[in-house]
Amino acid sequence: MTDQRAGDTFPAIVERREAPGPALVVCEHASNRLPAEWGTLGLAPGLAEAHIAGDPGALGLARGLAARLDAGLVHAPVSRLVYDCNRPPHAPGAMAVKSEMHAIPGNAGLSPAARQRRVEAVYLPFHATLHAEIARRLLIGLPPVIITVHSFTPTWFGAPRAVEFGVIHDADPRLALAVVGEAAGCGLNTQLNQPYSAADDVTHTLKLQALPYGLANVMLEIRNDLIATPEAEAAMADRLAPVLARALARVSGQSHAAD
Repeated sequence: MTDQRAGDTFPAIVERREAPGPALVVCEHASNRLPAEWGTLGLAPGLAEAHIAGDPGALGLARGLAARLDAGLVHAPVSRLVYDCNRPPHAPGAMAVKSEMHAIPGNAGLSPAARQRRVEAVYLPFHATLHAEIARRLLIGLPPVIITVHSFTPTWFGAPRAVEFGVIHDADPRLALAVVGEAAGCGLNTQLNQPYSAADDVTHTLKLQALPYGLANVMLEIRNDLIATPEAEAAMADRLAPVLARALARVSGQSHAAD
């Protein structure tokens, strides 16, 4: 964007704010945008459009799921290479100097002041916006179920990944287990806590935003070759929305039984 000014901040984008459904869909790696302040980060040609900069297909799928579930959507407007909003400020991966096998020269040797600038420009505005949306829904009596949406590569350091649909949880497994149960027969190789798990430090948003309020939550990972076009994103949303709707109903029933 040519109108960016020094000191700008980049809050999360909220869509479908008034949607009355029980879910709030979150996409932390929705964008590969590199604001002018940080230039190209010294990336080799083509890497700004690659998976290391943002999750291909994740935003389109997140939008499709939000529409089909009548859910709100919160997503990040800046590449995770500037700041990964699913990492806390002290985590090495928050401003990674290397992603997979690729060096990120613009992230090497950052001063404390430079790191703090990114925290204040990207991380804090993203999570403040998401937190405000959660608080608003709690206030009006619509406590949201948090569903984060990501995509992953078909190969990892040259090794193929058989999993197509990963379902990940942190301390609260209720929704993840329900999703895995309801995904039987959906035609996808569905695995719990694959290709990542909480042990890989990928559940920061869930820990920060959902667990303190006792909100049911889950992280979804879809292999990105399955959502490589807008048509594929829509088809995957058609496939997964009924799975999620049934899982949401199961978790809601468990909560009512506990009451």
